[in-house]
Amino acid sequence: MLHKKGNSFHRECEGRVSSSEYRQAISAALSQELGGAGRAAKATMRWTGASERTVKNWISGSYGPTAEHLIELMRHSDSVLAVVLELAGRNEAMTTERLKLVKQDLADVLATIETICAAEDDQRTD
Repeated sequence: MLHKKGNSFHRECEGRVSSSEYRQAISAALSQELGGAGRAAKATMRWTGASERTVKNWISGSYGPTAEHLIELMRHSDSVLAVVLELAGRNEAMTTERLKLVKQDLADVLATIETICAAEDDQRTD
């Protein structure tokens, strides 16, 4: 279940994931990341190409997405990605992935700072 503060999902038991647990986990992740059902449905439809009715069933927890749709959800939603990794018992993989993204973001910021500083230095010498 997802906690109200933060997006950490904690399994209640070990072993195989039940279909109910899967449906509820995806529902909670989508609702938390995207907000209300209308807004969440529109974004999820754009991401997956699924129908409005199908998406609303995922958000309500009545049904869970199939593999093809789940892959698209994981591509676009960090919350869904984190929940799936937690369900698979691979939550450490999320930490590694986030570190890679942060490293790339920092490299981009440093490159931007270098560009700005170089431009200012050029203006001073002119």
